[in-house]
Amino acid sequence: MSSTEPSEKRRTALDALHRSLGATMTDFAGWDMPLRYGSERDEHLAVRTRAGLFDLSHMGEITVTGPQAAELLNFALVGNIASVGVGRARYTMICRADGGILDDLIVYRLAETEYMVVANASNAQVVLDALTERAAGFDAEVRDDRDAYALIAVQGPESPGILKTLTDADLDGLKYYAGLPGTVAGVPALIARTGYTGEDGFELFAAPADAEKLWQALTDAGAPAGLVPCGLSCRDTLRLEAGMPLYGHELSTSLTPFDAGLGRVVKFDKEGDFVGREALAAAAERAAAEPPRVLVGLVAEGRRVPRAGYPVVAGGEVIGEVTSGAPSPTLGKPIAMAYVDAAHAAPGTAGVGVDIRGSHEPYEVVALPFYKRRK
Repeated sequence: MSSTEPSEKRRTALDALHRSLGATMTDFAGWDMPLRYGSERDEHLAVRTRAGLFDLSHMGEITVTGPQAAELLNFALVGNIASVGVGRARYTMICRADGGILDDLIVYRLAETEYMVVANASNAQVVLDALTERAAGFDAEVRDDRDAYALIAVQGPESPGILKTLTDADLDGLKYYAGLPGTVAGVPALIARTGYTGEDGFELFAAPADAEKLWQALTDAGAPAGLVPCGLSCRDTLRLEAGMPLYGHELSTSLTPFDAGLGRVVKFDKEGDFVGREALAAAAERAAAEPPRVLVGLVAEGRRVPRAGYPVVAGGEVIGEVTSGAPSPTLGKPIAMAYVDAAHAAPGTAGVGVDIRGSHEPYEVVALPFYKRRK
């Protein structure tokens, strides 16, 4: 869908199935998506202890091919994409010339001269437009493949066992941040192992026409292990517990990767120039000399839930802002991520609170993530 078409909500290939399951639907970046099927807490805990099934078909797939595909991506993105091996993936970002983050991405190298860039739904058109513009002068093609894929994720400790019953692909040999072509329940798919929940799991990129068959096969295979369908609501609390940033909350065009504590994704040592290099070099120097606000975790001492935009306070002064907040089903307490002044960023810093509608609620500063799975 181009940005000039009417803004009616898009529906995934699994839309009718979600409705048949009684899902509560919500608008997300122009897509009608399942928010929850029943209790979001139950869905969250299923992923932490068993397995959950997600429709992520709203994500934006952009294919980059051609003899200079690697050079184009090295120029357009901040990471060293040319060094990614075939069958592997890399987390990276695309920035403006001033260093501001346009989006965070996962890039899969599918073949020697073929890559798939996966963008957030809210930024897919922006990323597509930027890559198309930056492709000028490179022997490479940028293709909008958003309609070519449905994306289904199975996440949680039981997910490898469930998927093994449906594929003969080498899941044991599939490393974290890798992808391989295979067949799942007779359906051709790219099987990736990345995830956004803090748990082990897999993403299956398949043709939209095969989505229902794939979802049903995973549902049937997962039933004995306690797999349940999961919506966007628990995906958000899962990623929050895992300390994973969400674009529009922890990441934005007003922040550089260094402001977000993710300067490690910027590779100054790669060959050639890249968009934003100069501004990002200056941002790296600033961050080293005098850290800007630091992204930290906050755990409530009480029961009141912080939300994005709430001020973080200490000694009667505003020292930061909440970017994401929710009740944590795993910790049993409200939690938040927030950018706070460096002087108040150390875990255990005393006297920090969140201004919740005029009341300064006490919070403990902790290191991220809140939750780490046992390997």
